[in-house]
Amino acid sequence: MRVILLGAPGAGKGTMAGMMTEKYGIPQISTGDILRNAVKEKTPVGREAEGFMLRGELVPDNIIMGVIRERLAKNDCAKGFILDGFPRTAAQADALKKLFKELDLKLDAVINLEVPEEILIRRLTSRRTCSNTSCQAVFNIYTMPPKKEGVCDRCGSRLIQRDDETDVVIRNRLVTYKDKTAPLIDYYKKEPVYISVPCIDAKDTMKEIVKRFP
Repeated sequence: MRVILLGAPGAGKGTMAGMMTEKYGIPQISTGDILRNAVKEKTPVGREAEGFMLRGELVPDNIIMGVIRERLAKNDCAKGFILDGFPRTAAQADALKKLFKELDLKLDAVINLEVPEEILIRRLTSRRTCSNTSCQAVFNIYTMPPKKEGVCDRCGSRLIQRDDETDVVIRNRLVTYKDKTAPLIDYYKKEPVYISVPCIDAKDTMKEIVKRFP
């Protein structure tokens, strides 16, 4: 099963990808992770990407596609994979379609996770992260609060709200998502493999996915 997961920041892509990995026995692939791994492993494409990353520049699409090609060639992708948060633009979607054609792969599902904006904001602004850089445990003040307010259960350090998870920043991220990434929904809607499911409760969402893809 080869899947693309779409959804705004906070929609639950990581959570759903983890549940699908367990259910279907296929790996979750995020471009951030595979870029970092390619750099660490010093693959040819990883060495190209490293220069852009060290300069704080966006890695060009052709290099990202090269890293994805390397990752899809690994043995654990033979039965399928979940692309988490990729593609992000129509240009990347076009490039991915070409790559699938070259590799003779079939896309089985494009799953868009639907979540109302106010719930996205609540989810993202309620995260708290351990200030200890060697711990970095993550909590949620509503759904997974620490035993003692403001204190990490794991190491006892202070919990902080990250700068990129404040209300103003989150709203800006959602505007960027709507401008640049949301058009992918229109791109994939014409595909027969496209489905859109609510993602308020992860277990309910997973039941709906399994119903569509037993």
